[in-house]
Amino acid sequence: MIDVVEIVSEKPAIGKAFKKEGKIIMEYLAQMDKDSIKEFEDKLNSNGEASITVDNKEFNIQKTMIREIKRYKKEIHVRDVEPHVIEPSFGVGRIMYAVLEHNFKIREGDEQRTWLSLPPAVAPVKCSVLPLSKNKEFAQYVKKLSECLTELDISHKVDDSSGSIGRRYARTDEIAIPFGITVDFDTVNKEPHSATLRERNSTRQIRAQIDELPSIVSNLVRGKVTWSEIEAKYGLFEGQETGAK
Repeated sequence: MIDVVEIVSEKPAIGKAFKKEGKIIMEYLAQMDKDSIKEFEDKLNSNGEASITVDNKEFNIQKTMIREIKRYKKEIHVRDVEPHVIEPSFGVGRIMYAVLEHNFKIREGDEQRTWLSLPPAVAPVKCSVLPLSKNKEFAQYVKKLSECLTELDISHKVDDSSGSIGRRYARTDEIAIPFGITVDFDTVNKEPHSATLRERNSTRQIRAQIDELPSIVSNLVRGKVTWSEIEAKYGLFEGQETGAK
């Protein structure tokens, strides 16, 4: 229930007094809000007339031009509808399924090795950092690479879990990580300190200094350089020269 206050005009009196302007005056009076009506009513009762301004014109309304000011309660019916299920029509699930299926690959000659070929710009994780050993000497290089990748806003994953490096490469390929930095024994034992960078699609690797690798990955992810350009610059990596001590 709501309280309603409205002015009922004396149409003949207003029409006779204001002629063609009578219609807009009656419309104005009918649309006045509660506070304006109270002020208007007080002036009528005090002075027998009250002025109103309509379309920048002032009109004096006599008390005899108002039949009554009605006050009553009005019942408002409202129907609340709360949806329990909202089903989008654009089918995001189908789109995602199509994208993943399109990028699902199998390594030639090994049906057990599957991988996702999502472009670097789309892949959720851009790079993995893989220490070849859990020896404490490797930790500082892994930490440095991780910090530099973070500074460049490159999402990455450090995988120091057990298992061969080949198995860890396969795990990162399965979740579409396009690049992998491997910290090996040459990283620790030789100066300047370097590590390998592996490209997921070709599985080929290059070797570059630790300080360079985060920028190389950043440029690859942002499309500033291609893998073939990086490979041409640094050469194809064949294998580390030193082993575990």
